[in-house]
Amino acid sequence: MAFVTQHQIQKFHEDGFLVLEHFFTAEECDSMRNQIQRIIAEMEVPPHCRTEFSTKEEEQLRAQGSSDYFLTSGDKIRFFFEKGVLDERGDFLIPKEKSISKIGHALHAYDPVFKQITHSSKVQELGRKLGLERPVVVQSMYIFKQPGIGGEVTPHQDATFLHTEPLGRILGFWIALEDARQENGCLWFIPGSHTRGITRRMVRAASGTSTCVEFVGSEPAYENSQFIPLPISKGGLILIHGEVVHKSELNSSESSRHAFTFHVMEAKDTSWSKENWLQPTPELPFPSLYT
Repeated sequence: MAFVTQHQIQKFHEDGFLVLEHFFTAEECDSMRNQIQRIIAEMEVPPHCRTEFSTKEEEQLRAQGSSDYFLTSGDKIRFFFEKGVLDERGDFLIPKEKSISKIGHALHAYDPVFKQITHSSKVQELGRKLGLERPVVVQSMYIFKQPGIGGEVTPHQDATFLHTEPLGRILGFWIALEDARQENGCLWFIPGSHTRGITRRMVRAASGTSTCVEFVGSEPAYENSQFIPLPISKGGLILIHGEVVHKSELNSSESSRHAFTFHVMEAKDTSWSKENWLQPTPELPFPSLYT
């Protein structure tokens, strides 16, 4: 792992992101990829994906089941699928390992391989270099970006979904588990876009409403020309400021673009919004990054 310099940290504060090539070894990447294959092999398809629906009412129940499954996934290892990969009975139209969009949101807490990576000494050292005093891990995701169907992720700021007061307390760690290029959907960023606050929030909807979350405010229209691509090799790490604007395109290539990502909050003098979809639970309070 390359030693992180003060100049790089300064660049992170200027741009809102930082690329650290070869932060993790090929072996570490392969251990995560192998582990996720084991997890998929043992996967039970969630019940809300399995039921046949005919009436409006049943359709609503399905949507509710789906939203409850998402809302209560903060302290579990759960499966989220690409569109159109299951038939109405919940049977796979394509191989199941090719059908998953992401797995979240507590791999860092409940899986030994991902837990070890998240709390690895080099991650802790990087946190200290960045001046994090009481960082806690709030969520993690394994993202597949499947070949041909890995959908685009529209421009967004992570703090839209993970809101804190004050802002500026969320940091994403994005690890490329295989080479990420423009062809297979690498990340794109607007440099310096982390200094203008946020314009949109995703909040828990009032209980009893049909949707589980709703958006307050709106995402401005960004010009494509503002974004720069950040291709990165397997094992590379991208640090992502909670308010920097970023996106990824549809993966139209024949190669997947696996990534493991987790978010950390500086808990010192920070309050986590009670309106965030993700909430710490008695079973899983946000664990300290430092062990």
